[in-house]
Amino acid sequence: MRGRSTEQERIGRLLADGRRGNSGALLLHGEAGIGKSALLDWAAGQAGDARVLRVEGIESEMELAYGGLHQLFLPVLDLVDGLPPAQAAALRAVFGLTADEVRDSFTVGLAVLTMLSEAAADGPLLCLVDDAQWVDQPSVDMLTFAARRLRAEGVVMLFAVRDGAPGATVKGLPGLLVEGLDRTAAAELLTGLPPYAADRVLEEAGGNPLALIELSAALTPAQRAGRLGPLALPETAAALRGRIQDGFLEQVGRLPEAARLVLLVAAADDTGSLGTVLEAARELGADVEDLEPAERAGLVVLSGELVRFRHPLVRYAAYRSAPLARRIAAHRALAGALGEAGQPHRRAWHLAAAATGPDEGVAEELERVAEWAGNRQAMASASAAYERAAQLTADRDLRARRLVQAARKAADAGQDERCGALADQVPLPLADQEVAADFARARAVVELGYRSPAAAARILLDSADATGAAHPGATASLLVDAVHAAYSGGDAALMAEVAARAPELPELPVLAVPALLFGGDAPDVSGALAALRPLVAATDATGTGSAGAGADAPGVMERLMTGIHCLLAGDHPTARRVALGAVAHCRDQGISGWLPTTLDLLVRTELALGRHEEATARATEALRLAEYYDLAHRASHLRAALALPAAVRGEEEQVRALTEEALGYARPRGVGRAAADALWARGLLELGLGRAQAALDELAAARQEIGHPLLCLPLLPDLVEAAVRAGRPERAAQAAVVLDEWAGALDRPALGALAARCRALTGPDGSAEEHFTAALALHGNDNGDGNGNGEGNANTDGDGDGNAFDRARTALLYGEWLRRLRRQLDAREQLRAALDGFEALGARPWAERARSELGAAGGETVLTTRQDGPISLLSPQEREVVRLAATGASNREIAAQLFLSPRTVGHHLYRAFPKLGIGSRTELAALLAA
Repeated sequence: MRGRSTEQERIGRLLADGRRGNSGALLLHGEAGIGKSALLDWAAGQAGDARVLRVEGIESEMELAYGGLHQLFLPVLDLVDGLPPAQAAALRAVFGLTADEVRDSFTVGLAVLTMLSEAAADGPLLCLVDDAQWVDQPSVDMLTFAARRLRAEGVVMLFAVRDGAPGATVKGLPGLLVEGLDRTAAAELLTGLPPYAADRVLEEAGGNPLALIELSAALTPAQRAGRLGPLALPETAAALRGRIQDGFLEQVGRLPEAARLVLLVAAADDTGSLGTVLEAARELGADVEDLEPAERAGLVVLSGELVRFRHPLVRYAAYRSAPLARRIAAHRALAGALGEAGQPHRRAWHLAAAATGPDEGVAEELERVAEWAGNRQAMASASAAYERAAQLTADRDLRARRLVQAARKAADAGQDERCGALADQVPLPLADQEVAADFARARAVVELGYRSPAAAARILLDSADATGAAHPGATASLLVDAVHAAYSGGDAALMAEVAARAPELPELPVLAVPALLFGGDAPDVSGALAALRPLVAATDATGTGSAGAGADAPGVMERLMTGIHCLLAGDHPTARRVALGAVAHCRDQGISGWLPTTLDLLVRTELALGRHEEATARATEALRLAEYYDLAHRASHLRAALALPAAVRGEEEQVRALTEEALGYARPRGVGRAAADALWARGLLELGLGRAQAALDELAAARQEIGHPLLCLPLLPDLVEAAVRAGRPERAAQAAVVLDEWAGALDRPALGALAARCRALTGPDGSAEEHFTAALALHGNDNGDGNGNGEGNANTDGDGDGNAFDRARTALLYGEWLRRLRRQLDAREQLRAALDGFEALGARPWAERARSELGAAGGETVLTTRQDGPISLLSPQEREVVRLAATGASNREIAAQLFLSPRTVGHHLYRAFPKLGIGSRTELAALLAA
């Protein structure tokens, strides 16, 4: 470990934290041979009494869903029995121990989190994930899910990944680049070499420890003596990796033939099981004693029932040095051994590796593997299995169907780029119209994700026209997808065009709503609201989970569009309920690629209800997921959404950064809704800071991006206020009229309150008070809980339609109007209510404006405290834990809802109680009620 003091110090701190009961994770990354595995070995040696679990990725087996997770937990599988029943069932299913399906991938992630916590119950735990780029993606996803949520369990997770290698991606973890050794440290590894030879090795190795060792070991006696010709070592560093591999190949090549055969089988195997390797090797004429030369040479390490290669490149050399016929024989032997061991999914992959041409029998087995993986929420593995099945398929139409399935599963896994690559391989034309419809969806996913929403809608629309009445189910699904793409672009005309294609609107109410709102000469609002009711009823019937979901239950797109229609109709509480169901549906079905989109819908409902803190938390989670899956389109929407509550808080720098990035993506691609939201956030920021003309310019530009009055309805109250404050009442009048008309048609109290406020601003002074008081009455008692508390809050059911921010703004405008009339006492009452409301929300620029007005009216302007009292002393995570604990939920129940481990929940409560001045859970409910 020469020259690794920086890396050792970083890892040592994590280990020390683990011994103190804290958790942490670190991603070590760098080129092959740079020393990542050695650092993991060093960490294991420093673990002391800590339990160590380890998994090593294997390139040939990286498509086996949850294989890495199974390998990691193999020594502690007995802990599964102690997990909550749903979590235990999920792990048994993904490990192939039962035939059950897994409907909720987040249950698997939570089970992994709980398993790690339980494995650390008696002391610290160290988890090592080596060559993570070759661990199957579902395992990596679940392990990183857990790593990001570990807090107070005493679990340390170290991942090592090779830069630039294709394979699984590890994202969202703090990273440490492992670089080459400096010349002094590198020279210490080359003792016994003459200066000339040592200098050449140092020059060519570039600080790579493995290269230093292997290049020096490969020198001939003559070269060691200094007789080193100009071509004895590679001329450029680019040849280094090949030279290292040649060194391993040479070492493997010196072994007896039987030893090479056993090494080949071990290299082809992914289980690390010595028993499995030996059973397959015996079929080829080798046995356990043939491993001895490889063990003596230090190429493999045997421990108990496991076999480990000293370095991944040794495994690669053992596999690649064997002739093709030998490799095929090894895979066939392993398929036999694994079939007898009851592992049909591993068996299928080995049969596929042994195939040299089309083989329908193996392709069918792989298709069953894909279905098995899909039922366990391993969409990336399902996609890989469909792709390999297609490669082994001779029939053109059947190959096309399997490739389309592979592309769609890739999209469900959030792999949009790979989805596009698979779609490009599909042989055209497609004879089966249902397969053609699925193909259009795959193409549209890529178009929507990276290019133009309008083009995506056109692809789907053309496919719907081609599919026709012969396949009404497929046609309807294509049209629903198309209307969603058009909505994302903010194109009401295209939404109407798509919806008009529905042959019988009563059978497709999800299309009836946009057809009635955006089609024809005038909107049919009452008809649209009537069409919306059965959509809401259908989502309510299936709830927010999978229970009761049958074949006719709404899918993710129907749920999304229903929530969007509710938002357009101004029914924000129902929109939130539908959005929660859509998020739960994605989690239940394992379609994580759609999770950022459904969370985005939920964020919009939280913003509409004035739940700014919760909207920020959900948008932050969704943006992390969108970035993880490289969903640039969705990320632009989420950055704009994040900018809106930041604008309310007056965070100018944050708003500028978020909106610049959102607009940079959205404007060139015609993503009108994201562009409009970004500009709306800028306008709201300017309005709060008192820069009325700048606010008006931004808000007018936002309105221009989407045009249709219903789509830009939420920003019209801000535009009206900005225009009045900027001395441009003529620009406010028309917007106020539009708002008033839609508020009357939709008949929602929250929207009616905003319309009344705008009438007060734009109408004659003689009627202003009437409109202001009407607005305050319509704002009601703010059951929407403007402090941002979500489900699980002991103080509210979360179903109200109020918005504390809007109410405070109405009170501010009313108070300002009263002060201008010198009605100081009345003004102070409204301005005090506004100030308290803004401070409770953390809306600093608005609070300053209210404070200034209150002072001018002769009121007390000292800083007030937030209305939630001691709860404001808690961190956001502590606050959520405390609120759930106050309802009587156990630590495990809280952990399941917040995706934490039970120990982390206990840690948060332990930290929260002293801040709240209480000593037990029984005091929580009374404290929060007060």
